[in-house]
Amino acid sequence: MTKRSGGKSILANFGSFAQPEETGQGSPGAEARLAATQPLPRVGAGVIGATQRSLTELREERDRLKALVDAGGGVDLDPKLIDASPFPDRLPDDNDLDFEALKTLILEEGQKVPIQVRQHPLNEGRYQVVYGHRRWRAASDLGIKVKATILALSDTELVVAQGIENAARQDLSWVERALFAGRMDDAGIKSRDIRAALSVDDPELARLRAVSRALPVKVIEAIGRAPKVGRPRWTALAAAVSGDASALDRVKKTLSSDKVLGLPSDERFKWAWAAVKEPAERRQRELKLKSPTGKVVGKATFSNEDVRLSVANGHAPGFSAFLEEELPRLMERFFAREGET
Repeated sequence: MTKRSGGKSILANFGSFAQPEETGQGSPGAEARLAATQPLPRVGAGVIGATQRSLTELREERDRLKALVDAGGGVDLDPKLIDASPFPDRLPDDNDLDFEALKTLILEEGQKVPIQVRQHPLNEGRYQVVYGHRRWRAASDLGIKVKATILALSDTELVVAQGIENAARQDLSWVERALFAGRMDDAGIKSRDIRAALSVDDPELARLRAVSRALPVKVIEAIGRAPKVGRPRWTALAAAVSGDASALDRVKKTLSSDKVLGLPSDERFKWAWAAVKEPAERRQRELKLKSPTGKVVGKATFSNEDVRLSVANGHAPGFSAFLEEELPRLMERFFAREGET
């Protein structure tokens, strides 16, 4: 399997916190030496202390995880003995062309990069994927063993490793990151560890949480990855649903349509957004009731919840009798149009 261009493994990411190497002019090392000769802005001692603690913790975590990886040897495992990560972070692609290409590559050239697994914490003899789900799936479909490195990781270490690997590839869509954050929250992972797994700060984590809490998982899964839809539109959708009791029902109804389900995920998001932004006049509008001479004698109010009629006192008795007589035929015509019997 070919090496991903620009990709970094978990070790490379943790290794990036090491001191920069001395390189030629124009390199990061040269820039660091140049910066060292410039006067630095004053910062508070508290900020310096927090930064030093943060870097120390990151380097210690890097060294500890590196030791864990070095201790785990590569083995060939039966894919049937492996389960997915307990913290799913991906939604299905709109098509499987890339996955089919990966399977063909592994079949023709073999698996070059092992996946990472840990021993299942509850089922002896089984494993859980840390990362490498697509390679695991490919080996399973091909009926061959999968090359794997076995690590001893806690839940927290697993999500941090999984998140760092995904951040290195930068191929998770924004809503997949929100789902990942929500699932870590549900599992009781601490906020600091969620931030580390997703490489985000507190404000961004708050936005991810807001979306994962406002939109049910089933709704997000029905929309899909939506790789072209970024944070602003997802947060706007979540805010609209939170502020409108009927909006979520409209979204669910829209996404249940076969016409919408057959569209790419970015298009499905547009339909969901259109359902939320349904014009107010379509949700509730008034119709003036007029006599043949144009005089207003009442009004009808229509909404998604009910229909209300009000008629001026002079016409109310007669109109009530007329409506009582005509309603059965109106209902027959309505249900005939709806295709119901």
